[in-house]
Amino acid sequence: MFENIIAQSAVNQLRDDILGANDAPSMLFFGPPDSGKGSAALESARVYSCKGEGAWKCACSECEMHRFLAHNDLLILGSRNFSSDILACKSSFIKNSRNQNAKYLFYRSLRKLQLRFSSVVLENDAKTAKEVSSALLNLDEGLNELLVLDTQNCGEKDIEKLANLLVKDALKLEEEGLSDSVPVGHIRSASYWCRLAPAGKRKTFIIENAEKMSDDSLNSLLRLLEEPPETVRIILTAQRREAIMPTILSRLRSYRFLKRDAAGEKDVIRRVFQDTSESGLSAYLDSFLPQNYEKIYPLAAWFAVSLARIALMTPADSACKSAAFLTMIGERYAKTAQEAGCERHVKSALVIKDILSKSNNFKDVSFSVFFKAVLELINNVMRTANNAEFIPYTDLYKKYINEAVTSVDVYNISAAAALEALFYKIKTALRGRYG
Repeated sequence: MFENIIAQSAVNQLRDDILGANDAPSMLFFGPPDSGKGSAALESARVYSCKGEGAWKCACSECEMHRFLAHNDLLILGSRNFSSDILACKSSFIKNSRNQNAKYLFYRSLRKLQLRFSSVVLENDAKTAKEVSSALLNLDEGLNELLVLDTQNCGEKDIEKLANLLVKDALKLEEEGLSDSVPVGHIRSASYWCRLAPAGKRKTFIIENAEKMSDDSLNSLLRLLEEPPETVRIILTAQRREAIMPTILSRLRSYRFLKRDAAGEKDVIRRVFQDTSESGLSAYLDSFLPQNYEKIYPLAAWFAVSLARIALMTPADSACKSAAFLTMIGERYAKTAQEAGCERHVKSALVIKDILSKSNNFKDVSFSVFFKAVLELINNVMRTANNAEFIPYTDLYKKYINEAVTSVDVYNISAAAALEALFYKIKTALRGRYG
C-alpha cells in the first residue's frame, strides 16, 4: 500500500489511518509541486475500492480498473499543468517502447487529463461539452489504440507517430477545455454523484489545486463537506494549507507532503521515468515543455508590468477604478520582470519590439503558451487580492488575449500586429470603460 509513492513520509500516517479504520471522510494533501500529492490521492482511491487489503500488486478487478484510471467510483476535478508530465511520459515511452510499464505510464498521464472531462460534469455543462467534443473524441480513440498496441511487434516510427498524435490531441484538449478553476456547476454535479451509491465499495472524489477554487465553488463544496456520504472519501490537494478557506479547512484532516531531497527526486526520475537525469524533479519535467517556463515567466511578467505601467501613464489614470489592480500587477511582478533582462519602457512600440526580439519573433516561444503564462500571472493577482471588483479586469485581459492568440494561431496575423492591437484594446478598455 502506497509503495508507488517514493520518498514521501506523509503516506506513512495515511497508511496507518486507513489500516486502522481511522481515516477521515474528507482530507487535505498539501505541499509543494511534484511532491506526490496527486499520486497519493489516486492510490488512496484504489485502496478504498480494493476487494483485498490494498496491496500494491493486488490482482482484483477493482484495482485493475484503478490502475488504468477507469473505475466508475473515481471522480477528479481541478486545474493543473498536464503538459510537462505528458511530454515526460511520452519521452519515456518512446525510449522504452518495448517496456509495458513505460506504455502504462504514458497512458495514465493522458487519462489524468481526460478524467477532468467526465460525463458526470459535462452532462450539465453543454457549453464545455460542445467545445471539447472533437478533441475528447480524438483522444479517446487514440487511447484505445494505445491500449491494444503490440509494442513488441510494432515499428518505432509507428509508435512515435501514435504518441505524437496523442500528445497533440491532449494538449489541444487542455488548452481548449481546462479552466483555471473548478466551475461551481461542476461541484454541484460532483456533489450529486457523491450521493449516488458506489459501483463497488466506496467512491473517491478528488479536487487538485483546491486553493484556485472560486468562492461560489467553495461554498457549494462546503455543503458537501458538512454532511459527506459514508460511501465517499473526499480528497483536496493544495500547495499551502493556509490557502484553504478556514470553514473548509476545519472539515478536513491534513497530511503534509514535503519536498523530497535531491536523492529522493533522482529516485523518482529513475524509477518512474527510467532516466538518470541529475536535475531536480520539477526542472526535469519542465525540460520537456516546448518552451522552458523559467524563461517564459520573466518575459510574461515583464509584459504584464509594462502594460500596467503604460495604462497608468496619464495623470487622469491615477483616479481610475482600475488603478489599484494595475498597481498590484506592478508591485507583484516587478522583481520577476527584471529577470527578463529587458529595459523599462513607457511606449508600447518599444515593449513590442523587445518581446519580439526576446522570443525570436515567437519562433523560440509559442505565442499561445506565452500568453497562457501572462493570464496565469493576472489570475494570480486576482486570487491574491480576493477582490470582486477586480473580476471585470481579469475578464478583460482574458477576452483580448484570447482574441490575440486566435488571430495569430488561426488567422495567421503577424505577432507584431496582434500585440499592437492587444495593447490598444486593453489600454482603451482600462482607461475608458473601467475608468
